[in-house]
Amino acid sequence: MSQYYESNTTKSSAPDHDVIMRGRRLLDITGVKQVESFDNEEFLLETVMGFLAIKGQNLQMKNLDVEKGIVSIKGKIFDLEYLDEQHGEKAKGFFSKLFR
Repeated sequence: MSQYYESNTTKSSAPDHDVIMRGRRLLDITGVKQVESFDNEEFLLETVMGFLAIKGQNLQMKNLDVEKGIVSIKGKIFDLEYLDEQHGEKAKGFFSKLFR
C-alpha cells in the first residue's frame, strides 16, 4: 500500500488545481498562482489551469495562502467560468471592464 502512495505522490511536479464548493456558500480553490482582482461581486484568479472568474453576491476572501496557492472565498456563488484562448473575445471584454 505504501508503495502505491509513494509512486502516486511523485507522479507529477505540476501543482494540483481543485475547486471545492460547499453549499454554494464556500469555495476552496487550490493551484492559484495569483489573485488578479476582487470585490464583493467578482473575483478573478490566475490558476495553473487558466484564469478563473467567480461571480456572486457578498463575496469575501476567507483565506489566502500564497505559498501553497490556496484561496477560500465565502458568499453566495452565482457563476464559475474559466477564461481561456477559446473565449478570447469574452476574456478581453472582461479585462477591459475591470480596468475602466
